Amino acid sequence: MILVRPERRTPIDLLVVALIVVVLAAGGAVVWWHSDARATISETARPPIPKPATPDAVPAALHEAWRAESPMTAVPVVADSAVVSASGGEVRGHDPLTGRVAWRYARDYRLCTVGEQWGRAIAVYRKSHNCSEVTSLVGSTGERGPQRNTNAEFGTRLLGDGEYLTATGQRVFPTWRSDLVRTQQYGIPPDIKNPDNNIERPHCSYSSIAVGQERLGVIEDCPRESGRITLLKAHPEDDEEPEELFTTGLGDSNASVVAVNRQRVAVLLRDSQQVRVFDSRGRTVAQYPVRVGPADFGDNVKVESTTTAGRIYWWTGADTVALDQDTLTPQWTARDTAGAGTVYAHQLVMPVREGIAVLDPNTGAAVREIPVDRAGYVGPIRLNADGPVLLEQRGNALVALR
Repeated sequence: MILVRPERRTPIDLLVVALIVVVLAAGGAVVWWHSDARATISETARPPIPKPATPDAVPAALHEAWRAESPMTAVPVVADSAVVSASGGEVRGHDPLTGRVAWRYARDYRLCTVGEQWGRAIAVYRKSHNCSEVTSLVGSTGERGPQRNTNAEFGTRLLGDGEYLTATGQRVFPTWRSDLVRTQQYGIPPDIKNPDNNIERPHCSYSSIAVGQERLGVIEDCPRESGRITLLKAHPEDDEEPEELFTTGLGDSNASVVAVNRQRVAVLLRDSQQVRVFDSRGRTVAQYPVRVGPADFGDNVKVESTTTAGRIYWWTGADTVALDQDTLTPQWTARDTAGAGTVYAHQLVMPVREGIAVLDPNTGAAVREIPVDRAGYVGPIRLNADGPVLLEQRGNALVALR
């Protein structure tokens, strides 16, 4: 057997190897320098934020405990145990009792919006042409969960029904399940695959959206037509094949969706100041007048201010109307309110101009009123609660009361 003598390494060989290593290292450094990972800050909470206990009754007095600037949340966001604020490109998880920032997540992109679903904060970041980067953050720790790229539009708002999450849009709106896998996409996205995206009316835009019980209600504005209400499934069999339950013309170009459930959808016809209720076949089953205030929508479509707690509480811009959760018909009306209200310390509370009103949930009668000093703020107030803390979204400010 003939043994092959090993090749000798010359100084030139060693120099070439060294140059290759340097080039690869430099290339890796350049990739890292321009990557999303380098431009991301993720500081998690250790230990997790504890869940505060809910008190047995609303306190006799309420005072400001802390506040945070949060222009990128439309309503107070509570994700598991954390109160979440958002501005610029940063999302922060606060201890609800003290306001201490327990975790934060930041990118070098600006936020489009932040919402909540599945006990997680859902942050949507913008790039040059749309709001395409979606990240979920565990509420108690700020740890990253599922992420995805999407076609959400500038000005988007996140709407959740407990099972699915939808990002609003005038030309397209997607819906996701808890792992952020898309379940439906209605409209015409920028990177279109199908010429009409498998929808019946590809030339319409969308002026109002609401969600509830795995259903989506949308107002479509179509050529040569004055408003159309369409009811969709949030999870059709094929995410590229929208499934309509019904669609019908409204004859009103200034309409918005108030509330949706599996069997019915309630639509505000603002010009005539009335609400029309449709069943799942598109038949009108109820109609009633309401008093509406000036429209105040900061989103890319109209999202009516509603909360659900046994009943659905809808703020008309002037009054709060309690709707039956099944029939979507009114049970009572509380006049001259500043928002939809929420459940706090096992009681129904509602913002009024001078403070917080505690109401009987069966009749809407005021039980008592707690003064709150809002330092001259007179705009809409959206409420949420986390244990003993009542949260108010006042424009760009998130305010915690105790």
